[in-house]
Amino acid sequence: MFLLSFFLKKLIRNGTLHIIDARGKKHSFTGSAAPEVTIRFHTKLVPLQIFLKPDLKAGEAYMDGTLTVEDGKSIFDFLNLILKNMEWRPDNAMHLTGGDPYSRLKSWLAQINPARRSQQNVAHHYDLSGDLYDLFLDKDRQYSCGYYKSKNDTLEQAQENKKNIVAAKLLLEEHHKVLDIGCGWGGLALHLNRLSGAHVTGVTLSQEQYDVARQRVQDNDVTDRIDIRFQDYRDIDQKFDRIVSVGMFEHVGRRQYKTYFDKIYNSLKDDGVALIHTIGRADGPGSTDPWTLKYIFPGGYAPSLSEVAPIIEKAGLYITDMEIWRLHYAETLKEWRVRVHKNKAAIIDLYDERFFRMWDFYLASGEASFRHMGHVVFQFQLAKKVDAVPLTRDYLFQE
Repeated sequence: MFLLSFFLKKLIRNGTLHIIDARGKKHSFTGSAAPEVTIRFHTKLVPLQIFLKPDLKAGEAYMDGTLTVEDGKSIFDFLNLILKNMEWRPDNAMHLTGGDPYSRLKSWLAQINPARRSQQNVAHHYDLSGDLYDLFLDKDRQYSCGYYKSKNDTLEQAQENKKNIVAAKLLLEEHHKVLDIGCGWGGLALHLNRLSGAHVTGVTLSQEQYDVARQRVQDNDVTDRIDIRFQDYRDIDQKFDRIVSVGMFEHVGRRQYKTYFDKIYNSLKDDGVALIHTIGRADGPGSTDPWTLKYIFPGGYAPSLSEVAPIIEKAGLYITDMEIWRLHYAETLKEWRVRVHKNKAAIIDLYDERFFRMWDFYLASGEASFRHMGHVVFQFQLAKKVDAVPLTRDYLFQE
């Protein structure tokens, strides 16, 4: 406990953390009285493991049950306390501490995403049982940030709001041909077609999502207006009036940003409009933590504006509108986490207790990161022509 205690004494300035070690001894680290969280280590090795690789071993210890949260608190309460003390602000020297050089190198190497690796990465997460996603997503299976116009909005309403905002920024008309890169289970494609009558081509590398999306298109009798393909975005060879991508850019990888935006440019008609919706970093370039890379999103990375904007410029695209959503994803993750806990027994039946704790840690750490670590959502509206969209934003607020 000595090395970990030394670090925590420096870290904890907000709240109080109690640790009960494997011998039953209690160690307290106090910055302020509240919030107060107690965790327990069940083996003698856990403190050293977490000190050496905190951004990998803390999650693994929770998954394995060698780290538990006491007194009726949740893993979110623990992570929220820790990340609050690591929050992004100029005077906080503890922001982004704790990553070892080897893990950061692996994060950089993971950004090399050729087509075959991309498909493997997608399958790791999105080809899990569809029953799992039904247990915590809305009925349309929107697996990205909702938009909360009101604190009283349900998850379903927030996801409907998100789809409507995306549609508004695309300025859709019935004759348009739309490309949906990373179409998921087909919900956005169906929504865009339903609103405008436009023809939508959706591409995905998830076999599970592909099968479900195609079935939904058939069930809605719109096979003549929506085409779902199992295809890498790099293999697109058509021109489209509109291109949309929601929650997919995080999987592109930094080494492929030029390839991605060159493909957007080459696939967009001269008067076309694209809308790219992605998790991003307000605090500048960083690295994906090794726990997330290993267990949740291999190859994943949330970009900073400074990493993306220069590539967009070099691709020859105008940023005609940019919006930054801040705590909307925190609220979305919170609701997903509530539903995961409500369906704990069903998730354990699908997989096991360790998987449930992994999913719990994933959602809890994501929410805490959006609340404290500079995580946001970027929406880029892009065009080849400076006048491809209206010169004011009034059109976004019209029914």
